[in-house]
Amino acid sequence: MHDSSTGSDTSTGSTRNTGEAGNAGNAGNAERSGSAARPSRRAVLAATAGLTAALTVPATAHAAVPDDRRLRALISRMTLEEKVGQLFVTRVYGHSATAPDQADIDANLKEIGVRTAAELIEKYRVGGIIYFAWAHNTRDPHQIADLSNGIQRASLDQPRGLPMLIATDQEHGAVCRIGKPATLFPGAMAIGAGRSRSDARTLGRISGAELRAMGVNQDYSPDADVNVNPANPVIGVRSFGADPDAVAALVAAEVKGYQGAGVAATAKHFPGHGDTAVDSHYGFPVITHSRALWEELDAVPFRAAIAAGIDSIMTAHIQFPALDDSGDPATLSRPILTGILREELGYDGVVITDSLGMQGVRTKYGDDRVPVLALRAGVDQLLNPPSLDVAWHAVLKAVQDGELTEARLDESILRILRLKARRGLFDHPWASHARVDRTVGTKAHLATADRIAERTTTLLVNEDGTLPFDRRAQRRLLVVGADPASPSGTTGPPTGVLAAALTDLGFTATALPTGTAPSAATIDKAVTAAREADAVVVATYNVTASSTQRTLVDRLLATGRPVAVLALRNPYDVAHVPSVRACLSSYCWTDVELRAAARVIAGRVTPRGKLPVPVQRADDPKQVLYPIGHGLTY
Repeated sequence: MHDSSTGSDTSTGSTRNTGEAGNAGNAGNAERSGSAARPSRRAVLAATAGLTAALTVPATAHAAVPDDRRLRALISRMTLEEKVGQLFVTRVYGHSATAPDQADIDANLKEIGVRTAAELIEKYRVGGIIYFAWAHNTRDPHQIADLSNGIQRASLDQPRGLPMLIATDQEHGAVCRIGKPATLFPGAMAIGAGRSRSDARTLGRISGAELRAMGVNQDYSPDADVNVNPANPVIGVRSFGADPDAVAALVAAEVKGYQGAGVAATAKHFPGHGDTAVDSHYGFPVITHSRALWEELDAVPFRAAIAAGIDSIMTAHIQFPALDDSGDPATLSRPILTGILREELGYDGVVITDSLGMQGVRTKYGDDRVPVLALRAGVDQLLNPPSLDVAWHAVLKAVQDGELTEARLDESILRILRLKARRGLFDHPWASHARVDRTVGTKAHLATADRIAERTTTLLVNEDGTLPFDRRAQRRLLVVGADPASPSGTTGPPTGVLAAALTDLGFTATALPTGTAPSAATIDKAVTAAREADAVVVATYNVTASSTQRTLVDRLLATGRPVAVLALRNPYDVAHVPSVRACLSSYCWTDVELRAAARVIAGRVTPRGKLPVPVQRADDPKQVLYPIGHGLTY
């Protein structure tokens, strides 16, 4: 999906008059005046008819012990329509819960039949909202905090109102919905190259603290897939790697970091999406692993996540015949979700679907059947259906017709309310500008992200000491290569970020973007520029056997200038440029990873990353060119 969010001011702490910032229960005003806790707690208690005071045992990190008796009392007072709504997490357009821009009002009317998030909550009583940059939910941290407060207030103001789960996909690396000035960390495969459970936990702790400061209390991360297929188009660098034990350790560490910071973590995509060449957004992947291989490979990180106390697990829209031969996607499979996840693995937390708008779950059944079948399979939360109205009414009708029992809904709602209680949402759901200012994107957090990134850059090839480049002997650097669209909220484009970082390190670096498929004329231009440089850095992106990126690299090598290739995404690029004398992998092209790679190229930092996946030969994939654990140093 495209990221079309725009920047907004973050310099002022003043509250804008959006209809979300002026009432007695407003945490933004209350906390800036130094009295946040009492007004916000009173607002929650009043909105939930006094029941929530005894629901949780408050703790400083928002962890709490749910009181099932009190939660069941809440459920017993809910109408059937409220119960149905509580199962849904959906998108909504706009930067404000009550006063979005006209274009977002129009989009909401077209897709959801309401004008605003507040109207959405009033009409459908949904249990959660998911933030996207393309839905204009994430302009800047103060705005995000105000939006979160507006959403909480809209829900708590309803009869029998409940706090909301506010979620996003903040995986870091290639998938990040909230960008600068929030702290952005290396993605999962880079963390896998760093091999540090401490770094993974720190990432979760800092990212979780920043999300919670902005009112986001559920993160659809970490990715627990074991990526064993180099051609995987949807997971790839979003995975920690190909070694199930290493992936499991990092998943568990990140879960503890996030949940210790008061944010529900989500392991995905069960039962394992790491060995597919089909993107489930657009097709219906089939995993051909045997049951025994699933136990040895895919299941290991999910077992670790469960042992770490994971709050939620997301399903995969994949067919897995060894686990269920019905042909249904795992999201709709009772043998997989109830038989294996619940009964065999002993998981009793929240099970959430991947987006119900994805093609992988829509190929076999209509949009009215999918949510009902998901609930019958054992799902608790229904994420982002293409039509909320169709899905909501389908679930309501299924209960009215007896296909689903109200007791079945109560089971899922109890799990959802337990999650909300554990994360302290009945006690304090609010965000505030003051907390944003002291938490989001602080110098200490940014410095930590830089240090973690330095431990992830992997040096794959370095013949005859080509790297590091010497700023005295090789002062003039040319940076050429691909400029893929930057992940949400980073500076970009990559060649420009690399050139600026290298210039800051004492070189004179010039950026010349050549794209992912450079033409002959573009390659000629790059070769001419290289002859005027002392050394060249080539940024590659998903190189294939037929890619003209290979021609670019070969032509630059022919100039006789020292050439270093930096694989921006997949480390597998190195197999397609066999003539290079120096090659590194950064595993993503966010600023923090590019700056770390620049410091390695300049010799300011010693490369320490180790491959978390094997790299096979391009001409013979059965042979491993570089094994897991390969990584050179200076």
